[in-house]
Amino acid sequence: MEPTSTRLNKYLSEAGYCSRRAADKLIDEGRVTINGVVPKMGTKVTTGDEVKVDGKTILNDTKKRTYIAFNKPVGIVCTTDTAVEKDNIIDYINYPSRIFPIGRLDKDSEGLILLTDDGDIVNKILRASNNHEKEYIVSVDKPISQTFIQRMAGGIPLEELGKTTKSCKVEKLSTFEFKIILTQGLNRQIRRMCEYLNYEVQSLKRSRIMNINLKCEVGSYRDLTEEELITLNKTLKDSKKAI
Repeated sequence: MEPTSTRLNKYLSEAGYCSRRAADKLIDEGRVTINGVVPKMGTKVTTGDEVKVDGKTILNDTKKRTYIAFNKPVGIVCTTDTAVEKDNIIDYINYPSRIFPIGRLDKDSEGLILLTDDGDIVNKILRASNNHEKEYIVSVDKPISQTFIQRMAGGIPLEELGKTTKSCKVEKLSTFEFKIILTQGLNRQIRRMCEYLNYEVQSLKRSRIMNINLKCEVGSYRDLTEEELITLNKTLKDSKKAI
């Protein structure tokens, strides 16, 4: 029986060490070795090879993966760089095994962010992120008009990013609060959209990502249910054709 081989970036992601994108960066920086040799980008790992990152052996085993939903507080940064950012999400959660966030939620915002040790699903979600819904509850500094709702829903030009936002669903909840559902992930998108219309965001909470709802208190986390994972994987599988 011939030994199986896997691309190095996929090996690291399936091992739960990091996403494929992050793995490519590690490889490019020369921090990864296979049997003591620094490999080229695209090198494959064969059964029996010893893979190390910064001198530490990385095993790609079949352990049960971790998938959690975390209600991020304001002030916590979605980074795994614990040496540079003291208010990082990894130290805050203090999970007993290595996990990393899927995507980002800016420091001034709170709400749902997913974390996992499954690098493969990170790659799938980020690759398909522009096609999937993310829901936010937002409060602003002055009364919300119907014009504001219509313009937010219709698309806002963001000159600093060189893009116009996609049409989206917007619903007024109260005098100062609205709900918005995006299928786009531009940097600080909602804040920039509101600023364009001369509104200032007072609070911003992400309440849903795709089929996964928050369902936990600020600063706490929960495991995704089996039903949530089944639906999530089915959605990601179906979205491949559209990527």
